This record gives sequence, C-alpha cells and structure tokens, in this order.
Amino acid sequence: MGVYFDNGHEAILGQSNSAAVTSDTMRPLMRMVYTWMTLGLGVTGVIAAVIASQPLTTLISLSGLYLPLILVQLALVIGLSWGINRMSAAFATGMFFVYAVVTGLVVGVIVFAYMFNGVDAKGRAILDLMPVAKAFFTTAGLFGTMTVIGYTTKIDLTRFSTFFLMAGIGFVIAIVVNMFLASSMLSFAISVFGVLLFTGLTAYDTQKIKNMASQASMQENSEEMRKMSIIGALTLYLDFINLFLMLLSLFGRRN
Repeated sequence: MGVYFDNGHEAILGQSNSAAVTSDTMRPLMRMVYTWMTLGLGVTGVIAAVIASQPLTTLISLSGLYLPLILVQLALVIGLSWGINRMSAAFATGMFFVYAVVTGLVVGVIVFAYMFNGVDAKGRAILDLMPVAKAFFTTAGLFGTMTVIGYTTKIDLTRFSTFFLMAGIGFVIAIVVNMFLASSMLSFAISVFGVLLFTGLTAYDTQKIKNMASQASMQENSEEMRKMSIIGALTLYLDFINLFLMLLSLFGRRN
C-alpha cells in the first residue's frame, strides 16, 4: 500500500480573504489548479499503465526501487510545499511533473499487484482489471462530489483543520505500525479510515483553494498565482491518488 499524505502546505493554502467572493474572481486560479491537477494525473496514469503492462520479471526487479522512489516522492513534496516561495513558477511546475512521473512508477507496481491473478501455461501474467476499474471510477465520483461540496458549501471547513491534522498523523502511524504487524484486519481498517479521511480532505482542501483564489493577488496571471496554482494542484492531486489507493486496497482485497 502506498500513501502520499502531506499537510506541509497548510500555512499557504490556509490563507483566506474577508472580501466578497464571486465566481468571476475565483475563476482564474481555480481553472489553473484543475488544469495542472488533471495533467499531473494524466502523466501518472500513463506511466502507471506502462509499468503495469511490463512482464512479471521486470516488475519484480522494479519492486526493489520502491523504497528509494517513496523517499524521492517525500523529498519532492516537502521541497515544493516549503520552498515554493523561493523558487520560480517554471521550476515548481517542473518539480510537480517529476513528482507525477515518480508516482506513476510506484502506482504502476501497486496496480499490477492488485491486478495479478496468476500465470497462464506460457508463464504470462493473468490480469484482472476489475479492481482497478472499480477503484478509479469510485474515486472519480467521490472526488468530483466532494470538490463540488467544498466549493459550494457555506460551512467553514477550516475549523476542522486540527481534526484533519491529527487524523492524518494517526493514519500514518497506523500504516507504519502495520508494516511490522502485517495484520489484515488492521490493513482493512486503515483502508476504510483512509477513504473517509481523503474524502473529507478533498472538500476541505477545495474550500481552502477557493479562499485563496479570492485574494486580489490571485486575479492576474502573475508569478505568485502560477506558483499557488501548482501548490493547489498538488494538494488535490494527493487527495485523488490517496483516495484511489485506499479504494484499490478495498476492492482488490482478495489479491
């Protein structure tokens, strides 16, 4: 199970503005956020599909790179989250797409593991696409619904920031503990909790980005706006990927 939980950009996205918020004032940044997020997910999806289609022997050899790739992912997320104010928009964009590529490599191996359904008489892997399809379409439905809720709700979701932070910390601790326990029951509980956590975070993060989009500095195609659009895209990208992985763990449990 791979998880890419990050809340390091909380201080940036937590900014809000008391000025009146309209669809017109929010449209430029929101459009850029969803454009970058979609492109990032597209890159990850293509890379993951290519990796998952490789021969079993190739994937076994790639699995040895799993931990180094996870460390690279963490370094990229931390670098983007905490160094965004000191880098150019072009460099931040490049880091975002490098992250999308690296994530595709990791997710490709995970997807193959859940699709793998034995080998045929010629030694070729038999793949079952159903768990992946179910996880993807469920993720798309949940993510789309929660972004609409986060964008339109009048409830101030930022008041739940402490809850999401503590839940995220507990979530990561549970995953680390289960690496040693290898408990199937705990793994199931983590997956269920993860679905609930990242479903809620999707609405929460959408509202934070909406608040940020209402700021005067975000109304022009400025360097700051482009950098914040990358941070916003990374936030929602992480929510989508994590939600997909949690659902994939549930739908592919028999594997």
